[in-house]
Amino acid sequence: MTWITNRWYVAAWDSEVDRTPIARTICGEPVMLYRKLDRSVVAMRDACPHRLLPLSMGFKEGDSIRCRYHGLLIGPDGAATEMPIKSEKVPKAVCATLYPVVEKHRFVWVWIGEAAKADPATIPDFWPCSAPGWTFDGGYNHIACDYRLVIDNLMDLSHETYVHQGSIGQQEINETPIETIVDGVAVRVQRWMPGIEPPPFWRDALRTDCLVDRWQICHFVEPSNVLIDVGVAPVGSGATPDHHDQGVRGMVIDAMTPETDGTTHYFWGMARNFDIEDAGFTARFKAQQGQVFDEDVAVLEAQQKSMTANPDMKLRGYSIDQGSVRARAIITRLASAELVDG
Repeated sequence: MTWITNRWYVAAWDSEVDRTPIARTICGEPVMLYRKLDRSVVAMRDACPHRLLPLSMGFKEGDSIRCRYHGLLIGPDGAATEMPIKSEKVPKAVCATLYPVVEKHRFVWVWIGEAAKADPATIPDFWPCSAPGWTFDGGYNHIACDYRLVIDNLMDLSHETYVHQGSIGQQEINETPIETIVDGVAVRVQRWMPGIEPPPFWRDALRTDCLVDRWQICHFVEPSNVLIDVGVAPVGSGATPDHHDQGVRGMVIDAMTPETDGTTHYFWGMARNFDIEDAGFTARFKAQQGQVFDEDVAVLEAQQKSMTANPDMKLRGYSIDQGSVRARAIITRLASAELVDG
């Protein structure tokens, strides 16, 4: 097992889930999501308990769903309420598995593990997505790679110099030393780049052309999330690595949900504390960020194919990989402990 089971994972954006069921595989399990009439979300195993046809192919009837194959009717509590032969009594054992589900920070979170252990208080703290004075939006990519490769990518931003040359990359990233801090199951990697020219992406956000102090602070949040505190402030504005709201600041939100051993649901976005009322800017910002992540997707999928084609070779870790190596070690430790406890 390459992932931790008893954790909350992002299953969808809030806007993706409506009355019509959608199917999504989470940590190897097929899940169906839909909204009831009261707009609350149902997360149910996507397999009819009769002949295992995906329930997401079924027909909605109120808050229930009728299997498209033989007509078994399943209520939002997972219990069957009507058999294919309507005169037959419904056995209590006929039911579909439900998953704990919570909406928070614009995302629909699903708990794949033991339901009794699901505590909403343990949902990762994506605070900028809900904080006053911030605005948040983003998108989704399905990536044909191991979810840990995406974490590697986000915890080592030295790749920006080469992968994102026309947007956020610049040589100063590779010239600036990183500091890596491990605190329990959290990992932080930070760069502080004083007195540099801003890259195009941040120059446009700042709306002026001047020397800036730039920061990148990557936070690994288990089981599979990375929050990246980024931005620039004009030189002399008083910004420091610990306090930097003087210029333009954003928090890149990345939730990597394993689909299978070799595929990942990648939910991404940017929360920001500037121009928060400008809806047009939000849309343009999202489009630009999507283009940046598309560049990552191309690299990550090629990397996964190369790893498959070269099974005799192993990933190597250099000094720039400190954050990703530490994050992987935490995932492995927690997943192993879960197997022992189980």
